[in-house]
Amino acid sequence: MASSGEDLPSDGDSPPAAAAVAGSAHLLGFSDEILLHILSHVPSTDLVVNVRHTCRKLAELCLDKSLTHTVLLQRDYEAGEDQVKQLVREIGREIQQLNMAGCYWLSGATIEHVARCRSLVKADLSGCHLTSLRLSKVLSALQRLRSLAIDVSPGFDAGQLSRECKATLSRVRELRQTLFTPSYGVVPCCTSLEKLLLYFEILDRTREGAILSGQLMVGQSNVPHYQNLRVFYARLAPGYINQEVVRLYLAVLSDRTPENLHAFLISVPGSFAESGATQNLLDSMARNVVLDALQLPKSWLSGSALLQHMRFHNPFYLSFSRCTVSGSLLMQHILNGGKDLRSLASLNLSGCAHCLAPDSLLRRAEDDIDSGILEMLVAACRNLRHLNLSAAHHHSAEGPGRHLCQLLARLGHLRSLSLPVCSVADSAPRADRKPAQPAMHAVPCGFGKKVRIGVQACPSPFPGQAGPQPSSVFWSLLKSLPFLQRLELIGSNFSSAMPRNEPAIRNSLPPCSRAQSVGDAEVAAIGQLAFLRHLTLAQLPSILTGSGLVSIGLQCQQLQSLSLANLGMMGKVVYMSALSDMLKHCKRLKDLRLEQPYFSANAQFFQALSQCSALQRLCLVSRSGTLQPEAVLAFMARCLHVVVCHMFTGESLAACRSLQQTLLRSR
Repeated sequence: MASSGEDLPSDGDSPPAAAAVAGSAHLLGFSDEILLHILSHVPSTDLVVNVRHTCRKLAELCLDKSLTHTVLLQRDYEAGEDQVKQLVREIGREIQQLNMAGCYWLSGATIEHVARCRSLVKADLSGCHLTSLRLSKVLSALQRLRSLAIDVSPGFDAGQLSRECKATLSRVRELRQTLFTPSYGVVPCCTSLEKLLLYFEILDRTREGAILSGQLMVGQSNVPHYQNLRVFYARLAPGYINQEVVRLYLAVLSDRTPENLHAFLISVPGSFAESGATQNLLDSMARNVVLDALQLPKSWLSGSALLQHMRFHNPFYLSFSRCTVSGSLLMQHILNGGKDLRSLASLNLSGCAHCLAPDSLLRRAEDDIDSGILEMLVAACRNLRHLNLSAAHHHSAEGPGRHLCQLLARLGHLRSLSLPVCSVADSAPRADRKPAQPAMHAVPCGFGKKVRIGVQACPSPFPGQAGPQPSSVFWSLLKSLPFLQRLELIGSNFSSAMPRNEPAIRNSLPPCSRAQSVGDAEVAAIGQLAFLRHLTLAQLPSILTGSGLVSIGLQCQQLQSLSLANLGMMGKVVYMSALSDMLKHCKRLKDLRLEQPYFSANAQFFQALSQCSALQRLCLVSRSGTLQPEAVLAFMARCLHVVVCHMFTGESLAACRSLQQTLLRSR
């Protein structure tokens, strides 16, 4: 490639490649609109550093405002220090939105170059190396900034922020702040805040083992300005100190609840007891606020009359995860008696065991749902795009048109759906039916001779093609939702051995009896979803060979994220061959999480995984599992885009440390 403008051909010259293919179509023969669309998929650093220097036409197009106004460096692991600096020098004054989230490899000196982007309106610097002084230097030059995302790390001192920096912060309307230390961060300086997003990631102890205090230090106790606030969101990681710090933020809200507040969301793992300040806040919200979005800790809603007094106006997001919300309460006080709620886009009823039953006190796990309540819910929320009914037993009664899958099939706008495994079973198991063969008899024990899962053995998901056509209600549901992008099918009793934001539970419950009716055929039905990008399958005990996984790999070519956990019987990994065949077709897979006891991460597995050329993150959780270090090294040498590799198996600590050091030396 040419390295300077002097090597560019003149306006009348034909591109060199065009001369070689005279008389045939050439890329540069497309219209500017088509070329701009193609270039929009090229990383910004590559556009400025490389593509712009190929010819004069591309030099002009690469500087088009549609490409320079928004620069996304988020997780662009190939963007180095020099490339980012050159990018800012060349087009810094044109950039209005800059996303550098998670660019942890860039030095603080490189981050300082963001100060050159004086037209910035929105900047995401979360995960970047920013001290108080460096943040002050950068923000002092960004007078047009209106949206900011940063981390607040130990050692942050708001007293080091300059007057110019505080002036910029006073004009910021949207702030996303991740707290790694007890602090208000820059919130007290943001006097015009309309949207505040808080992520609490504070550890209870320092690296030296000292216990941290949830009280804010002197000088950090400035009262934040919330009078213009419209959206408040807080997500807490596990730990008591995160709860203590968020109470200080909420205490300010309880003194004077913003009149324009329309979205109030708090996500807390485990229990979070109410305090006097939170009770005052909730009472004030019930009296003075009309909400469009609501999410509260389960302990604040369970057994209280709060929801009966909350007022909603055209809600678009409602989450009642893990709450004891009955179906009658849901319909009468939240969904306005089943009236038209076409505005509602997202509804989270995860863990709400009583939400599809009229009485929240008498229902047992094995009882059937009330199809009338579900039918009213579907009719009222006809434009739902995201629905979560997982972590509960939702069993359908016998009868035509009463099955949960048949009713959900009417929600044609769904893009994200999460269901318990037992809810997709065709009918309740009966004593006169022959039980399914246990998974341990599906293949020979051990990993010596594998059962080869041929592609022809997979049922065809398309009419008119060879193969049996399943007629299950789950198959029909997915057929009616062809544009579904995210699907979660999780056992109602499943608990991960390594949860992200929930306390770990060692003794998990056995799968629901109805889940025994859900197996390979239902998994194969997922292959109908041509636009599927994210898939989670957990606690499916009746997986015999995993043949349905091959169908997903063949048909779901847009799949980017895959999470599999506890498939088949816990003591045997029966789907290794099918998984290997599936991975060979997953060319766009970026994220794979595999949780399975006794899993053997051997050469066969890593050789198949090596064909996932786009893979960036791998997480393997296997109690009593094994891995072959040589296979891991060969895999990492072939898949150069992998940046996260977590493997929790039964190997010794010494073996893991040796493998880790070898990997670090080889990268």
